[in-house]
Amino acid sequence: MSKKMAMVDDLQTITLKQVVKDTLRNYFNNVGSEQPVDFYAILLEEIERPLLEVLINHTHYNQVKMAQILGISRGTLRKKLKQYGLLD
Repeated sequence: MSKKMAMVDDLQTITLKQVVKDTLRNYFNNVGSEQPVDFYAILLEEIERPLLEVLINHTHYNQVKMAQILGISRGTLRKKLKQYGLLD
């Protein structure tokens, strides 16, 4: 097996959980001694908006499908879309 093929196989086994963990570890390594404030809210915003943007494209803005994928009510979805300025 070529080196390039092995790299592709390795990339396919990377989980979302591992990507998030690596990204958070990198973030905290880069902030050094500074401690973020209200990090949970920051984290949610950093994750929710791109998640919603991807789902908008994936479902062609079908809010029923988006809500089903996320496991939330359509009302909650609309609230989040409005919060991030993504509501049509």
